[in-house]
Amino acid sequence: MGEILIAGLASLLISIFLGPKYIEYLRRREFGQQIREEGPAEHQVKAGTPTMGGLVVFTAVGIPYLILSDRDAASLAVFGTALGCAAIGFVDDWLKIVKARSLGLSARTKLACQLLLAIGLWAIATQVVGLSDVMKVRIFDAQVDIGGFYVVLIFLVLAGATNGVNLADGLDGLAAGCSAIVLLTYTAIAFITGGQDGLSIAEQDGLSLLGACLVGASIGFLWFNSFPAAIFMGDTGSLGLGGAIAGMAVMTKSEVLLIVIGGIFVVEALSVAAQVLTFRAFRRRILLMAPIHHHFELLGWSETKIIVRFWITAAIASAIGFTLYQQSIGA
Repeated sequence: MGEILIAGLASLLISIFLGPKYIEYLRRREFGQQIREEGPAEHQVKAGTPTMGGLVVFTAVGIPYLILSDRDAASLAVFGTALGCAAIGFVDDWLKIVKARSLGLSARTKLACQLLLAIGLWAIATQVVGLSDVMKVRIFDAQVDIGGFYVVLIFLVLAGATNGVNLADGLDGLAAGCSAIVLLTYTAIAFITGGQDGLSIAEQDGLSLLGACLVGASIGFLWFNSFPAAIFMGDTGSLGLGGAIAGMAVMTKSEVLLIVIGGIFVVEALSVAAQVLTFRAFRRRILLMAPIHHHFELLGWSETKIIVRFWITAAIASAIGFTLYQQSIGA
């Protein structure tokens, strides 16, 4: 337990230490955020804010994790998946900066890369760690043997988590704060998972330590990313954190339960899907703007009020999910 706390604190301090130097470097190089023209008009003042802060986050995660952990297969798989997603986000961010526009990699390219990562995660989870192909529906305390379709489930979880976190990254500190809450929940879940579903005590400790590093780095990043943000995490951070959340869900056999634990990201993604579908079907919008946090902005809510209330909602959803998980392993 002490090593886990030390790792989390180390990641937090590294993130806070690196932040100012990295922000200054980005400002000198003029690596600033490109703001979507179709977004809220008030956000145009944020144009030029340093981005790609995800590099700080994953540097702060990697150093304590690699030094303090035993680098077991389960936690390495999650860490590798997160880094792979962060790499996709980095290329996306880099293209936006080079081309000076808000569009980077195509959605098809991102999904193709995520599919490869999902296959790798599936292979390690089932062939190395020894997890079964059973899908656990912990909400109803049921399970379904889906066999070869398990890799499809992992891909859907990975794509859903990364895109959910990415969509939430529209207000200062929103994605980082919500991700920290969800990852804290998965750190606790990993800590009580030893001996469950084929996960060994050593792998439990490794996942807990990695989760603590992710939480610490995210909170440390919030020091600079909170409103008004001095730096944005960019797709490097949002896709990377989404990949970490998906990996933790897979290794703790809580892929379906992620719908509850990461409920705030589900709401963000569903708001976009609902907006698109209703507009195509009826030529009408159900929200003033999607994702839903922009809807509340246009209703007149302040940015800080939206962020804090979304954090509270994320905490409630995560608490419910953690309780359901505890009940499922105790049944």
